[in-house]
Amino acid sequence: MSEMSFEQMLDASLKSIHAGEIVTGKVISVKPDEIALNIGYKSDGIMTRSDYSADNTVDLTTVVNVGDEIECKVKKVNDGEGQVVLSHREALASKASEELKDAFENQTVLTGKVVQVVKGGLNVEVNGARVFIPASLVSDTFERDLTKYQGQDIQFVITEFNPMKRRVIGDRKQLMAATKKEQHDKLFSELQVGDVRTGVVKNLTDFGAFIDLGGADGLLHISEMSWGRIENPKKLFKSGQEVKVLVKEINGERIALTRKFPDENPWKDAEIKFAVGTVVSGKVARMTDFGAFVELEKGIDALLHVSQISREHVNKPSDVLEVGQEIEAKIVDLDVDSHKISLSMKALSEPERKEDLDVADVDIEAVGKAEAERVDEE
Repeated sequence: MSEMSFEQMLDASLKSIHAGEIVTGKVISVKPDEIALNIGYKSDGIMTRSDYSADNTVDLTTVVNVGDEIECKVKKVNDGEGQVVLSHREALASKASEELKDAFENQTVLTGKVVQVVKGGLNVEVNGARVFIPASLVSDTFERDLTKYQGQDIQFVITEFNPMKRRVIGDRKQLMAATKKEQHDKLFSELQVGDVRTGVVKNLTDFGAFIDLGGADGLLHISEMSWGRIENPKKLFKSGQEVKVLVKEINGERIALTRKFPDENPWKDAEIKFAVGTVVSGKVARMTDFGAFVELEKGIDALLHVSQISREHVNKPSDVLEVGQEIEAKIVDLDVDSHKISLSMKALSEPERKEDLDVADVDIEAVGKAEAERVDEE
């Protein structure tokens, strides 16, 4: 048997490769747009910038060093010049495809980066492989604009895997629904009337605000937003704002909230501060034909009936008063339980006469209408 030539022995010591094979190469030289690798074959491997990275502007000398080992996929054994064409990106994609298949079969939760927002949904990259998430499966609520997801890392599961048709579908919606269900159940297992919670304003209406408590929404009615009078919730809150609320009532899935915290109740010392006979000052907050509502302090309004404005006859409060005007008056009636205070400016006039405060001097029907209006407003 004849001895093998040096060339034959060299060929025998080198492994054989074929297109599609995954190999590991050691970097022997790096240029800005090309990498040469020793893959243990008779020819070195060449990898271009586009086969290394999706970024066509990257300078390879800044990300790769001589001696680095890189996993590659063989694209061609001979490029016509005796060199092997390699691709790091395709190696990653092949590996990622196997990972996607495994994730599909086991319903594993994956995390990927949104690399493209298209009309029908999101293209997400996971270790070099692409997954498409249809717009209908991006969220458990309808979202018209998906551009906010560009560049974000999001979680999802694979619901369809067909690499032959290049069809790999992800679903984020079911994860969000499952998370919300878990949060919902946890919230209702813990929540009790009287709890103080911090929530986020989710939606504003003319009658109140819906507050996200983390698992369910609670209604903060306009009448419960403050001890004082609120004209429009949108002037007090904005969507996304964090607010501290008190759980007032739980009725099945409905949660009623309030911001009327007991320790902030302006009426708690009213019997002392606003005792009958006390002279107080306040600001005219609003007026009706029957009287003016005067804010004595935040959360406490008193009624100044038209008949108690002056010793002279007054047809309607707006004839002599203006909204925002500071006035001084005497408290002639106090009902703490009903949160009602009645004032009289006339009682401050000299000389004071008993008949000024006599019931016969007041239009009973008008007072009743004014008080009914106050209750409706509150």
